[in-house]
Amino acid sequence: MRILLILLISSLLFGCNSQTENEVVGASNKYEDLLALFKDWRSFETPPLLDGAPDYTAPGFKDRRSEFKILQSRLQAIDTSGWDIDKQVDWRLVQAEMNGYHFNDSILKPWARDPAFYKSLWMAQSDVPAHEGPTHHATTELWTYSFPLSPGEKNRLLNDLRVIPSLNRQAQTNLTGNARDLWIAGIRDIETQSRNLEGMLNLPGINESPDIVAAVNEAISSTNALAEWLKQEAKTKDGPSGIGKENYSLYLRNVHLVPLNWDDEVLLLKRELARAWASLKLEEHRNRDLPPLVPADSPEAYDELAEESAVSLMQFLEEQDIVTVKDYFEPALREHLGSFVPESTRNFFWITAHHDPRPLYSHFYHWFELARMVHEPNKSEIRRGPLLYNIFDSRNEGTATAVEEMFMQAGLYDDNPRVREIVYIMIAQRAARGLGSLYAHANIMTMEEAGGIHSEYTPRGWMKTEKELLLFEQHLYLRQPGYGTSYITGKYLLENAMADYARITENNGRVFRIREFLDSMNAIGNIPVSLGHWQLTGVDPLVEIE
Repeated sequence: MRILLILLISSLLFGCNSQTENEVVGASNKYEDLLALFKDWRSFETPPLLDGAPDYTAPGFKDRRSEFKILQSRLQAIDTSGWDIDKQVDWRLVQAEMNGYHFNDSILKPWARDPAFYKSLWMAQSDVPAHEGPTHHATTELWTYSFPLSPGEKNRLLNDLRVIPSLNRQAQTNLTGNARDLWIAGIRDIETQSRNLEGMLNLPGINESPDIVAAVNEAISSTNALAEWLKQEAKTKDGPSGIGKENYSLYLRNVHLVPLNWDDEVLLLKRELARAWASLKLEEHRNRDLPPLVPADSPEAYDELAEESAVSLMQFLEEQDIVTVKDYFEPALREHLGSFVPESTRNFFWITAHHDPRPLYSHFYHWFELARMVHEPNKSEIRRGPLLYNIFDSRNEGTATAVEEMFMQAGLYDDNPRVREIVYIMIAQRAARGLGSLYAHANIMTMEEAGGIHSEYTPRGWMKTEKELLLFEQHLYLRQPGYGTSYITGKYLLENAMADYARITENNGRVFRIREFLDSMNAIGNIPVSLGHWQLTGVDPLVEIE
């Protein structure tokens, strides 16, 4: 018997399908009705304004619940019988987003538990389709501006900045939670925002715009006031920050569409951590007579290494028929080659890059995917933009992690086997940090203790050199359930998809080709791997057979 692992929307956690007394939703079998619902849903998901900022107040959410239930009912009334799999996948994506909204409203409540939710100023673009972790709807994306500002961009920036004081005031009413680790770590994000706002005053042309200067100063003042209030309130916070094993498992399956639970992920990450360490030791043994990798020790040495590595990776992908290399791939990669970092301030990833950047540049498959969203938008309107609530994490983080090892096994480092050691170190680091995040969400460990696993189980002590990355990562994973494990679990799910695809291909008398597989996954879009697996093979990982 086939049993859906996704729990029904009518379950206690994910709302009910009952209609309001005045609303009767008729059944539909039209894909066009799903597209219309998707537009209405996305319009609803953006909250109304309160004093010029999005309304995250408790009364605001309460007032909107009846409308949300109508949207749920409309979705359930759409009969997907007879639809092609790609259209059924789109239905599930809308369902997952609605599940994410309900979970946030009932369990996660970032606007009430998580001060970092009120971070408004973002200095850089994320390497995934949207910001990592819960983010409010009216952020100031400074990386999208060019300075000095044109008149139109000046007005846009003013409108962005004017949200900050109102939202900071609202935060002091909304933040009623007792999640101590989230609270303490969030103060750091708000204080960093104040420093970044101060830095804006030094940008070209800003001091020539008194209205911009005034808006920045008001944002600084309100941000400092929020930080001070958070510090005072922190004295009373003593509760857990994790959502617990049961909620974590429900979230995985119903929102991020990962066919695993908390215990499954612990087992998988322990296995990957052990495999990475054992493989590293075997690589070191095999390479014992080879000269060690010597890290770049000057800007000139790093630039030369980065150039060689970028050329090596792009030639490998093209010449070894790994993936169809589009014209926009190399420019997307070259924007992120990095630069020399003094040894004393290198974090984990730039330690690896100064030895050989190709493992990190392989992970920069991320930038190929973001460029694809610009140059080759998905044909499905539902998949064209970023999915809400980081539902893309298994796909984007999992694929970027998976290709590090796939490219290695396909021969990228045949010219220097020592680089294979870096790949296993990176896998171990991601398994260790994900394992720590699982224990934090189960409230078995504090965020600091979870960071201890992250640090202690990363080979060569490379996570002990720079604590900012450790703090950032564990804080993010506590804020966003499932994200910390998505690198390894997404990798696992992609390997499962590849295995099924290869088996079916060969059973049909055809030859498996890695380029065909990756091209097909790329075309499917930035959606959970489980759904990409289903669309590509007809095998649905979210359904088990008894």
